[in-house]
Amino acid sequence: MNALKNILVVIDSNDDVQHAMSRAVVLAKATGAKLTAFLSIYDFSYEMTTMLSIGERDAMRKAVIDDKRLWLVDLVEEKYGQEADINVDVIWHNRPFEAIIEMAIKNKFDLIVKGTHLHDTLKSIIFTPTDWHLLRKSPCPVLLVKELEWAEDGKILAAVHTGSDADHHKSLNQKILNESMGLANLINADVHIVNAYPGTPVNIAIEIPEFDPSEYNSVVKAHHHQAVAELAGVYSLDKERTHIAEGLPEDVIPAVCEEIGAELLVIGTIGRTGFSAAIIGNTAEHVLDQINCDVLAIKPDGYVSPLAEQ
Repeated sequence: MNALKNILVVIDSNDDVQHAMSRAVVLAKATGAKLTAFLSIYDFSYEMTTMLSIGERDAMRKAVIDDKRLWLVDLVEEKYGQEADINVDVIWHNRPFEAIIEMAIKNKFDLIVKGTHLHDTLKSIIFTPTDWHLLRKSPCPVLLVKELEWAEDGKILAAVHTGSDADHHKSLNQKILNESMGLANLINADVHIVNAYPGTPVNIAIEIPEFDPSEYNSVVKAHHHQAVAELAGVYSLDKERTHIAEGLPEDVIPAVCEEIGAELLVIGTIGRTGFSAAIIGNTAEHVLDQINCDVLAIKPDGYVSPLAEQ
């Protein structure tokens, strides 16, 4: 996070308070990064004016864009003009998440900051919210901001996965902790680590009589405690800042967030897309609506957004 140079802030024209912008200003002050306030707008009614020529419809869209740009410029100057140098960009696009990601790819932004709201679970499955698309497809880290402020001497919770020896999991764990430590230095916070591990598979215990569930559970638990201890040691984090528990990540992570009063959760997301994402989702998505703090979603090294491939 110390290397932040360009931050893209997604503006919500329906929200009186721009929490994402406030959070981005804090980061810009700490890093010297440039800010761009970005608004994607679309009104289907302007596409239905068939009695007008293409040129007239274009002129109407331009008028709407110019009006929103003036509104955004006034907002930025009135509330943040004394705090940061902020660029403004407004475009017409019928899919906000695509507009955001295309903007991030084109201008090589280091971070996307966006306000988020509680989603209705059913709608999240049928109509995937912009937040979920960003978690899956953004080419850079995404900071989803809720309403609480970052407290002085606050807590950052880094969610790691130590159940695999695969190189991409190990490198993602390191990336999550590197970002967490970098942010902690910027905002004067303490870093904690959380890791969830699975319980004994019930079907194995039933199908294999000689299987010893307690021994299996002890071995798994010891492995995760050792792996987390090694990670914590690399970053000089004491045992009191590590939290290892049996259970699903979407249960364990929110519980630890609440227990320690975390202001920010840093979590990896593999960017699953398609049908499996709609039905299963990603851990970050399951966690998002269960916590009352900000979420910083990190992609693994080498990740390429599917929109960049089009």
